[in-house]
Amino acid sequence: MRKISNKVKQIVCAREQVCARLCSDCRGSNTWEHAIIFAGRQLDEAWAIVILCEYHHAVNNYQDGGDLDKETNMWLALNQATEEELRAVSKATDYVRMRERLNQKY
Repeated sequence: MRKISNKVKQIVCAREQVCARLCSDCRGSNTWEHAIIFAGRQLDEAWAIVILCEYHHAVNNYQDGGDLDKETNMWLALNQATEEELRAVSKATDYVRMRERLNQKY
C-alpha cells in the first residue's frame, strides 16, 4: 500500500467512516482501498480512496474469502471525483469515459 499524504488522510478521515458498498453483508473494521492506479502506482488523491469493510476489501480476517470487486470499487472512486480531477489523470486510460460506462452498468 502506498503511503497516504497527510492532506489526503485528513480529507478521507473527515468522511463518514462506513463501508461504501452499504450492504447488509458488511463485516469487520473499515479499511481504505486505493482504487485507482495511475502511472503504475496507487493514486494519492482523496477521491481515489474508497472506505470499505474488511469483508468487501478481502483483507485481514477475510483474506481470500471476502467479496472484493475491483470494478465496483473503481466505480465508487470515480464517482467521488470531479471531471477536472479525472481529466488530470486520464492519460493512458480515459477515466471520464470509464465513469460514464460504469454509471450505465451500475
